[in-house]
Amino acid sequence: MSNLNRWEPENETFWQQQGSKIANRNLWISIPSLLCGFGVWMLWSIVTVQMLNVGFPFSTSELFTLTGIAGLTGATLRIPSSFFVRLCGGRYTLFLTTCLLMIPAVGTGLALQDKSTPLWVFQLMALLSGIGGGNFASSMSNISFFYPKKQQGLALGLNAGLGNFGVTTVQIAVPLFMSYGVFSLFGAGDPMILEKASGTVIGTIAAGTETWIQNSGFAWLITLIPLAFLLWFGTNNLNTEEVTPKLPAAPISFAIILSMLAIGFLTSVIGLWLMLPTNANGSGFGVPKEIVIVLVLFSTVMLLKLLPGAIRTSLDRQYKIFNNKHTWVMSVLYVMTFGSFIGFSAAFPLSIQVIFGYSHIVVDGVMTHTTPNPNGPSALTYAWIAPFIGALIRPVGGWIADKAGGAFVTQLCSVVMIICALGAAYYMQLAYQSPTPEQYFVPCFLIFLGLFAASGIGNGSTFRTIAVVFPKEQAGPVLGWTSAVAAYGAFYIPQVLGEQIKAATPEYAMVGFAAFYALCLVLNWFFYLRKSGEFYNP
Repeated sequence: MSNLNRWEPENETFWQQQGSKIANRNLWISIPSLLCGFGVWMLWSIVTVQMLNVGFPFSTSELFTLTGIAGLTGATLRIPSSFFVRLCGGRYTLFLTTCLLMIPAVGTGLALQDKSTPLWVFQLMALLSGIGGGNFASSMSNISFFYPKKQQGLALGLNAGLGNFGVTTVQIAVPLFMSYGVFSLFGAGDPMILEKASGTVIGTIAAGTETWIQNSGFAWLITLIPLAFLLWFGTNNLNTEEVTPKLPAAPISFAIILSMLAIGFLTSVIGLWLMLPTNANGSGFGVPKEIVIVLVLFSTVMLLKLLPGAIRTSLDRQYKIFNNKHTWVMSVLYVMTFGSFIGFSAAFPLSIQVIFGYSHIVVDGVMTHTTPNPNGPSALTYAWIAPFIGALIRPVGGWIADKAGGAFVTQLCSVVMIICALGAAYYMQLAYQSPTPEQYFVPCFLIFLGLFAASGIGNGSTFRTIAVVFPKEQAGPVLGWTSAVAAYGAFYIPQVLGEQIKAATPEYAMVGFAAFYALCLVLNWFFYLRKSGEFYNP
């Protein structure tokens, strides 16, 4: 498609004659691209479960590091991705970043063909899969430029909402692909034998059954390859003053994007090395994950600012939001909502498998957690339901917030999330000390559904608050910043749950999350629900 040198979506005549058709075409190609990005990013939530089922020689804590690595990188890459469209054009950005997803997809498929593949290879693939998490920022930025203000809500809602279904897609489709040798004709490797029962959305798969775990990576090529062609031939760069005023040629644009991604990868790798133990290819320094997030976040921003020209100019303008205290308040509140959604989406399947899929029995006076539970629920059968509800209900949160006020809805969500987190802690404690943990699965699962639903509604209500609290020139950058910060939930929650499960106290993690939600409740009330405050129920 040609570059568009004229784009006037607010001009009704232009919009009716040609604008709407072009915008809708770009939107409906963007949506599956973003969905695949979320899918590849969240791939490890499913792969780690099946690696445990087929007997890969990694501990539970090591497997949790894979979801954490993908989470940290995906969140970090959202920072440079915020500037790609302005610097390099939407068509070039979406095409390149979608093509890059093929690297972790193919690499993961190859690595999973052999149980002797070292941990660092999987960690590298998890690192690269973070590209999919970063794609959210560039995709949303690109679509926002195509539509008039009166239609941006619907367009962005469709792009973000349907894109978020990538989490559900990976948790439904990937287990099905692993059940059949659909790529065997193309030399995709031999099947492995399940040492422990697995499952799909349509039922349980017994131990001793063949599984093609490598298909979890190769399957994405079915959509990524045709999407790459669609993006190149079906989308547009908006070469206008408001969007991309100085559009470089494609090779130069690709070089700019790759260099900025490299900065995000560099800071992520350093942060992970500082945090991880030596047996997980880290330094062994054990730097707290909270400090790692702060270091990675701000070092990425500062290193990007060292780049010359338009990048520095864009960052200087965005830095103005940091002088507004509400930027920091809304960052915390959005961590509570989207951070919880994406974090639990990454950690939930493996948590089900570890807590309910094993019998917790005393052997020689020591509590053990390694005996397979023949009556345990299949994580791959149930895990997809929770993020599905969270993504589906997201637009509802925005609609309710328009009627009742964003802060009021956020407050109700925080109360529900506190109750659900404490309830989940109670049943997780009972299950992890029981030889028959399956008896506690149903109430724990239902409580998590409530937690996901509240986080999904809260996603919509916090967006409403941001739109009211901030002036127009700051609302966009604040949305970009808060989405990047909240995405670190995909790193933090799997790490915390993995550590506490290793310590045999998974309930401690949930109690800690409940305490954080309580803090958010207080912050939301103080700034946005006090009648004497600067804003009241925005």
